[in-house]
Amino acid sequence: MNNECELCKSTEDLTSYKVEPRDAEITVCQICNVQLNDDSKIEESHWHCLNDSMWSEVEAVKVVAYRMLSKLNNQDMLDMMYLEEDTQSWANEGLSSEDEDDEIRKDSNGNLLNAGDTVTLIKDLDVKGANFTAKRGTVVKNIRIGNVDNHIEGKINGTTIYLKCDFIKK
Repeated sequence: MNNECELCKSTEDLTSYKVEPRDAEITVCQICNVQLNDDSKIEESHWHCLNDSMWSEVEAVKVVAYRMLSKLNNQDMLDMMYLEEDTQSWANEGLSSEDEDDEIRKDSNGNLLNAGDTVTLIKDLDVKGANFTAKRGTVVKNIRIGNVDNHIEGKINGTTIYLKCDFIKK
C-alpha cells in the first residue's frame, strides 16, 4: 500500500480500494473511499484532484478517474484522457447501468429520443434570456441528451437551449 491516496494525494486514513471487475487495488483516503462507494455523498469540489491523477501511470487509477469524471459529467476532462482499448473497456464495465437509464428521453408521443435526432416543436416557447419565441413547427436538428431530467439540448436561432420533451415530437 502506498503512503498517499493515489487520487487526491492525502496521507490521512488510507485504505485499499478494489477496482472492479478486475483484481486490481489502489490506495485511497477515507474521503475518496466514501464518495466512490456512495454517489449521494459525492462532493464535486473534492474531485478537482483528478486533474493530476487522471495522468497516472497506474491503469487502475486511470480507470477510477475516468469513472468518477463520467459520474460528474465532466466531458472536458474526459475528452483529454487517453485510455488504451483494454483499459477503456475496463473503465466502461464499471459504469453503472442506471447512468444509462438516466439518459432515456421520450418525446410527447412516447417515441425514444437519441442524440443526433431531429425534432419539431409542438408549441410556441418563450426562450428566457434570449428575447425570442421559438415558434411551433420549428425544426431542431442534431439534439443532445442533456443532464436535466426530461429535457434535451438543441440549437434554435444559434442559441443552445434546453427543451422539455413534452413540447417536442420526433
